[in-house]
Amino acid sequence: MIAPSPPHSPQHALAALLERHAPARLMHVGQSDLPAIEAYRESRPDAQIDRATDTPLPASIAHQRYDMAIVADCLEHLPKRDGLQLLGGIRNLNASRIAVLVDLNACDWQATDFYALALQVGARFERDEQTLTLFTYDLLDYKQVPSWLNAKFWANPQMFGKYWW
Repeated sequence: MIAPSPPHSPQHALAALLERHAPARLMHVGQSDLPAIEAYRESRPDAQIDRATDTPLPASIAHQRYDMAIVADCLEHLPKRDGLQLLGGIRNLNASRIAVLVDLNACDWQATDFYALALQVGARFERDEQTLTLFTYDLLDYKQVPSWLNAKFWANPQMFGKYWW
């Protein structure tokens, strides 16, 4: 499922994510500066923003936990295997929220590669010949509670949620 192109830019989308989640600790992985992150840094001087320009992540960043990670201008310059390890490591060890901005035409990635990592298409941005796709992951929204997980379908409804084995 591909989201329609919104009328705003990738920087506006990243700024909206930063404003909505207001991370106190932010990891930025990428080779170029992002105006949205610089604006966030100015609006929230108390926020800790760490940046990695190459992979693997430096130990000072890799051994920390962040509220959010932004990966942009990175995957296009990496072998796919290294990119998969980077995103999987960030998702599993470093951050509960991830935003990945990538030009799928400039690398050998497919949207299904991001779906396999539990990322969802947040938006697509087209300008001239370039199409950027914003993929997002939020641990809190990752899995919806199944409709069958309630007292109605429990063997002993009066015991639902009281005892754990």
